[in-house]
Amino acid sequence: MMIIEMGWFLLLMVCASLASAAEPEGTLPPGLRERIVAQFAGRTPHAWSERVKGVRTRLKSSDNVMALTLDACGGGHGSGFDAALIHFLEKEAIPATLFVNSRWIDANPELFRRLSDNPLFEIANHGLMHRPATISGRSIYGIAGTRNAAELVDEIEGNADKISRLTGKRPRYYRSGTAYYDEVAVEISCSLGQEVVGFSILGDAGATYRRDQVKKALLAARPGDIALLHMNHPEGETAAGVMAAVPELRRRGMRFVKLSEYELE
Repeated sequence: MMIIEMGWFLLLMVCASLASAAEPEGTLPPGLRERIVAQFAGRTPHAWSERVKGVRTRLKSSDNVMALTLDACGGGHGSGFDAALIHFLEKEAIPATLFVNSRWIDANPELFRRLSDNPLFEIANHGLMHRPATISGRSIYGIAGTRNAAELVDEIEGNADKISRLTGKRPRYYRSGTAYYDEVAVEISCSLGQEVVGFSILGDAGATYRRDQVKKALLAARPGDIALLHMNHPEGETAAGVMAAVPELRRRGMRFVKLSEYELE
């Protein structure tokens, strides 16, 4: 277990280079940042985790369904594309929700257009610079979070605006870089119309899991689970693990759905 956790830590450390990168410009509605800053002035967060109040981690249903959510984190070491994984999902007609970071879009514009045009997939918001969501600058895995409400609005809304402009559809769901939040950040995201989505199954630990570990994680699925996986590390074994798990899950009667097909809890 220590080896797995260290692999997850090292992968996220690689993403720490985002803090020094130049931020892409976003187009925010006039006065939005100022309104949010004023609304949440004086708030002090107390919680800091992947499962603070307001983070949705499951589908609100007893149906035998689960959601695959695939992160594309972007950045110098996170802008790859797991073509084998996406090809398998397309071939097997398995829907998924894709949490895409702004930098990944910039590195893969044609791929992004193709994926966003595919009705199997829905596009969700993975932030502008893949930063943990906080109003106090807390860090996790060596990655500095947003320092205040204004930076958090830029992180969330900057990429939401980009996705809206490119696809004609505003994303409904947001997952921060590292999937860490404080409770005030979750409130701010909701005030921006972005429902915060976590996970109930850690599917590949930042694409560091081996094939059998991915398979084992997915085969533990219960009705309503949300699995977190990655589609930006083709060098990993996520695709192989998904391919190994899906036939058995289907044999058990599990059906795969997009997040938008159910309410979340």
